[in-house]
Amino acid sequence: MSLFAALRPPKEILFGKGQSRVTGQVAARHGSRALVCTDARFSSTNAFSTIIDTLKTAGVAVHIHDSVEPDVPYDSVALCADSARPFNPDVVIGVGGGSCLDMAKCSALLLSHGGELRDYYGEFKVPGRTLPVIAVPTTAGTGSEATPVAVISDSSRTLKVGISSPYLIPAAAICDPDLTITCPPSLTAIAGADALTHAIEAFTAARRGTDPELALKHVFIGKSAISDHFALLAIRLLGRSLERACASGSDEDARADVMMGALAAGCAFGTAGTAAAHAIQYPVGALTNTPHGLGVATMLPYVMTYNREASISEMAEIARALDLDVAGRSTEEQATAAIVEVERLFAAIGITPTLAKLGLAEEKLDWTAEQAISIERLIKNNPRPIDLAAMKRLMRAAFEGDLAAAA
Repeated sequence: MSLFAALRPPKEILFGKGQSRVTGQVAARHGSRALVCTDARFSSTNAFSTIIDTLKTAGVAVHIHDSVEPDVPYDSVALCADSARPFNPDVVIGVGGGSCLDMAKCSALLLSHGGELRDYYGEFKVPGRTLPVIAVPTTAGTGSEATPVAVISDSSRTLKVGISSPYLIPAAAICDPDLTITCPPSLTAIAGADALTHAIEAFTAARRGTDPELALKHVFIGKSAISDHFALLAIRLLGRSLERACASGSDEDARADVMMGALAAGCAFGTAGTAAAHAIQYPVGALTNTPHGLGVATMLPYVMTYNREASISEMAEIARALDLDVAGRSTEEQATAAIVEVERLFAAIGITPTLAKLGLAEEKLDWTAEQAISIERLIKNNPRPIDLAAMKRLMRAAFEGDLAAAA
């Protein structure tokens, strides 16, 4: 097989302690009037004030939208864009968790091309470049600072919906681990588990690199040589430091590892895509109102078990990336060890172990399976083919906590 690779990263990535202090200088290279999207909690912090000061010092005028809500409700995006339109911003800055970054992407889209968000649902619906977006994450998990995707909640639909386009990739990602120091243990765990799920699903995604036009036809194109590099980096960093970051939030080295892991995972799945764990979380999240990262992490050990036979070599490599003692073990044993370690790690940081404990009603299992199997852009990425009957068995195993039954 000939070597295949593809990558669509941000144009500029700045990573490291204190990097948020150059936000103003970076923004000034893109414009002179910035719409800043954040949430009410972070807008009241000294860290946010410092970022705003860097913008003003750099000569960038600021319009602040500080009412971003979790999961980005559909109507809130138009309100943000409408409030900023008289200000005529030429750059949009998202400061906060994944919702703040997604709000920045969607607001830049509406300010640039007008219409309604529904006009852009799906893949490649964005007609051209948007206002440049600068992403400044304050949590380490979603990877939105490096991806071509924005996810919103549309009350007219049961499931969350996504807008996927290379035009949504931020012009710059400024990743400062200091901004995550005050992140509470529960959010650190959920966000970090989300990042690890991104990395593992990207690394084990189906390999589809045969059509020369693949990357022109699809946003998510399966695993490749370059996405594998970023996925393994993320797995190594998160495997060695996520538990430590949850236990001791002031551990700067652990915080840096987890944020770099989330960024690397974003670079990996932003091209490779995710698979069955994410497909299942869309309907599960809609029914249980649980955080996205928690839902995908609950499913990951079961999905890994289902995919094990199709991804033996990849899962053995995951075991090595997790620094497990695999000397003398067969490839199959190493693959099993990777699944056991992911299950152990998630238990240690408080990830809910079953769909039942996540709050999914048993009578909703079949409906959830039907919804999940219909999300083709994710299901086609799964390394082992999965039909409705197999999806129902997988979800039953995850509901009852029977890992072996997921195979």
